[in-house]
Amino acid sequence: MKSTPTTTKYDTAFEEDVAKGLTSFPKYLLSKYIYDEKGDKLFQQIMNMPEYYLTNCELGIIEQHTASIADSFNGKNGFDLIELGAGDGKKTKVLLKHLVAKHYDFNYLPVDISQHVLDELEEALKTEIPGVKIRTQQGTYFKTLEKLADYNSRKKVIMVLGSNIGNLLHEKAIDFLKNICEAMSEEDMLFMGFDQKKNPQQILDAYNDPHGITEAFNKNLLVRMNNELDADFNIEDFKHWETYNPETGTASSYLVSSKQQQIKIDKLGLTIHFDAWETIHTEISQKYDDHIVQWLAKESGLAVTDEFSDSENCYKNYIFRRKTF
Repeated sequence: MKSTPTTTKYDTAFEEDVAKGLTSFPKYLLSKYIYDEKGDKLFQQIMNMPEYYLTNCELGIIEQHTASIADSFNGKNGFDLIELGAGDGKKTKVLLKHLVAKHYDFNYLPVDISQHVLDELEEALKTEIPGVKIRTQQGTYFKTLEKLADYNSRKKVIMVLGSNIGNLLHEKAIDFLKNICEAMSEEDMLFMGFDQKKNPQQILDAYNDPHGITEAFNKNLLVRMNNELDADFNIEDFKHWETYNPETGTASSYLVSSKQQQIKIDKLGLTIHFDAWETIHTEISQKYDDHIVQWLAKESGLAVTDEFSDSENCYKNYIFRRKTF
């Protein structure tokens, strides 16, 4: 059973997307809305958990191969380093310190959906690496990609760390990569992290930690709806649930209603019915292998030209360039 909104005029994209997602079958919410100020802080905690192997694997790759990665970035007239989904910059700072110390000619343009995260990053860099020329930009990946072609005076290095592409199903990932490819010149490059397929239990542990941090992160969607949309979710009536399909490489996060209930969202004029054990799909995190990455590149007009891996092949960073026909 689903309810029809009493009004179809929404003040924000958040309102519209919540109404659409919770009146669909099956129900879903977009993971980008987890990231308010509280969600940002929870994700920083997740990245520091021992179970969340992605951070340390990628950090290790960057620390081990800093000089080689930096050399691949450089262009004859310097370069613009455009990072999509900059976050707290923990891994990027390793590269930035090296680039400044070796007097590379570059500008750093971090992009993130959260202005709060960008403000904190800019303040941190002023103190930690004052030689970095930084210009932040708040927005989603797809909106930013529309402006990428404007940076054509010299080489562009587009960087996406944290296996953020894994939040997109393959079809959407190809669209994303095609948009990047269209904004790239022959000299430009894409440096992107991909979490690799591995022991399924290791993957499940990373998204369902015993400390309850990933649970609080996922449930922040409910907290936001209560705070911003005058909803009456009882947070404890929903379970955080994580699954992983080793065949497809898809880890999926859900919120599961533990009982039959009606939820009012006053700001949207909605009453949402939940059956017992009904789900809200909230996030995916795709895992990869070389064959999948090569296929994504081929479908997007890109070519893999180099790769860097940790010692156990848990994680890889690939360099892509425009395919020359």
